[in-house]
Amino acid sequence: MGNSQQHTHCLKDEKPTFQQMAKYVRVRSAENSRFVEFDFAISDPSLFVELVLPKKAFEQFCQANDVVFMSQEQQDANDTEMEKWRYGEDTLMAKNRNEQHSQVKNAD
Repeated sequence: MGNSQQHTHCLKDEKPTFQQMAKYVRVRSAENSRFVEFDFAISDPSLFVELVLPKKAFEQFCQANDVVFMSQEQQDANDTEMEKWRYGEDTLMAKNRNEQHSQVKNAD
């Protein structure tokens, strides 16, 4: 029984602390907006929450959390997943969206 406790203890030591985990930010609001709308993720940029803060508070938040801005690849991956989730393939929303896109293409 002593070995399993030591093994568990070793695994706990290998996990990064909150301070060591990467914190990701993606700004979604316009640069001149009064409030900053942004996505915030800890450790995994694909698991994020949407937050809103005044500009000064956002700057302090970023500094306090030593954030990393999401790369374009990470943003694109999140957008793709959101579209899959939102529109799916065999849903009414997907069919409506596909019809709108084909009408726009035909209008050109």
